[in-house]
Amino acid sequence: MSEMYQKEVPLYGDLIELVTEVNTEVLNKQPEIRQQLEHTGEIDRLNMERHGAIRLGTAAELSMMRRLFAVMGMHPVGYYDLAPAAVPVHSTAFRAIDSQSLNNSPFRVFTSLLRLDLIGDEALKQEAIAALNNRNIFTGNVVSLIERFEEQGGLTADDARQFVKEALETFRWHDKTPVSKALYQRLLSQHGLIADVVGFKGPHINHLTPRTLDIDAVQAGMQAKGIPPKAIIEGPPRRECPILLRQTSFKALEEAVSFKNSEGGYETGHHTARFGEIEQRGVALTPKGRELYDKLLSQARNQLGVTPNADNAAKYYQILESAFEAFPDDYQTLHDEGLAYFYYQTSDSSADMSSADSELGVNASESSSSNSFISKQAMADLIEQGVIRVEPIVYEDFLPVSAAGIFQSNLHDTKQSSYEGNSNQQEFESALGARVHDELELYQTIQAQSLKACLMRLNNHA
Repeated sequence: MSEMYQKEVPLYGDLIELVTEVNTEVLNKQPEIRQQLEHTGEIDRLNMERHGAIRLGTAAELSMMRRLFAVMGMHPVGYYDLAPAAVPVHSTAFRAIDSQSLNNSPFRVFTSLLRLDLIGDEALKQEAIAALNNRNIFTGNVVSLIERFEEQGGLTADDARQFVKEALETFRWHDKTPVSKALYQRLLSQHGLIADVVGFKGPHINHLTPRTLDIDAVQAGMQAKGIPPKAIIEGPPRRECPILLRQTSFKALEEAVSFKNSEGGYETGHHTARFGEIEQRGVALTPKGRELYDKLLSQARNQLGVTPNADNAAKYYQILESAFEAFPDDYQTLHDEGLAYFYYQTSDSSADMSSADSELGVNASESSSSNSFISKQAMADLIEQGVIRVEPIVYEDFLPVSAAGIFQSNLHDTKQSSYEGNSNQQEFESALGARVHDELELYQTIQAQSLKACLMRLNNHA
């Protein structure tokens, strides 16, 4: 998919080169970051890590997409309602759900379903429904292979190669549209994203996102290389200990397309939606940490009073950094105050295991059970003594406000009003054909499993 997108959007290749340069420099100049990534197992996945984004139009498309991603061990995680931010979709992210699988295949696809119920023009809504019902975004062969996978519990090597080839066709860019220019323009007048979903043969990848270790350096590097970046880096401010997710992008391309006409031919036009995005990922936050993050972000945006843009970028960053002074910026405090999730690991140093034994006491001997318990004070003592270290669990998911900001900046959408209509996770899951995983529960499970394994190692050593 990355190779296909690079051919379709050559600037994406330039972006990959820039991110690789920045990451190499960070790893060379900041060995503590390299060591942290080695401890968490992320170092080997860094250069191949991507997230893509697609937009679907119907419940049937979403359901089959879930089945397609399941072949690759990717599951729906999280529910995101972007309607309050004036983007008429709700979404999930397909990804692996355990640390080992994520390190083996660090690929996520942010997948949005158009909310046709939010289109106010009833006649236009019916035309959109008709256009979506007339398309089939999956090849017959890929559907057959999905069914074979479900029946057999896997695919042969030959079938797997064929599956990849067929699945790619779903995400390929098609410059000939199945709708008229007039209908496209009416859809565009409602929202650029509606036109992008309804107006095309399938859910072309509208961006693929590499992971950088220094997004501020990439933002500056884009400008230096003549790649036009969006004005604002979405998410939290720059920090010593990154949290959650920061994102930026280069502006969407204007691409030539051919619209179907009533004579069966085509007329020329253009479409703007596909862009290049970059992300920097930090530690995953607990419910307590997320509540503080949301509060401080809301505080900063309310103080600014308008949507962050090129004209107020410097002022917004200043306000944002000031607001986030209330958020601790060292891993130990984030751990001690229960603001973020961490792996527990035995230290590589030759720590005095006899002291570990005395601290753990009876609880270590119980660590083989499901109830791996250690007192907060005992844990603090072991960390202070260097027997146990904590390493940040990287945030694998997304932020609705940031996603909306990226979408809006690349659809040239200046609307600030939100769509009327309640968030509807139940409706989304009904269309999906499954429940979405709760991302916070996944992080909590990873942390708990690491603690159990850590205590077992200490107990066995003692």
